[in-house]
Amino acid sequence: MIIKSAKYLTSVVDKNKLLNDEVCEFAFVGRSNVGKSTLINNLTGKKGLAKTSSIPGATKMINYFSINENQARFVDLPGYGYHRAGKKNQNMWAKLIEDYLLYSNNLKLVLFLLDIRHKPNELDKIMLNYLLETKRNFIIVATKADKLSKGAQHNAINGIANELNINTQIIFPHSSLTSQGKKEILDYLESLF
Repeated sequence: MIIKSAKYLTSVVDKNKLLNDEVCEFAFVGRSNVGKSTLINNLTGKKGLAKTSSIPGATKMINYFSINENQARFVDLPGYGYHRAGKKNQNMWAKLIEDYLLYSNNLKLVLFLLDIRHKPNELDKIMLNYLLETKRNFIIVATKADKLSKGAQHNAINGIANELNINTQIIFPHSSLTSQGKKEILDYLESLF
């Protein structure tokens, strides 16, 4: 998939405002601070398109981005697992993610982000089970791959696959610093059109 243009469209906090048309969507989900916005910026080649923050929990809404004049959309979902956000905010964000995954008619694929350096935790396993229960197509993007050597990346990917009981072929190591994995991820998205 060659991305020629990308721009912010809108943000929603209500399932009744989800965009509902024929445009296929690729949603990004993962723990707070795993790098969803950074991945969107890297894939689109537009630094600052999706707002990044060193403070976890910055994405509080469902953010839509138009790709190639609305040929497709990237959808940045709120991060989960940020304890300092308070129970009320955590529950609100969880409900937003749940509503999107349940009610979006446009969703083609979920890019489920995990930090390659850490084993999936209980919240990650809950998210995976939810994706399986709702029968959503997904791939795993193992972020921050530049922090590990190639050998350590290989071991980490095998560890993630074993922990989640999934095939390593749907795990894509990615680095926003080196753009490792960018082409492979975009090629995979292209194959779904």
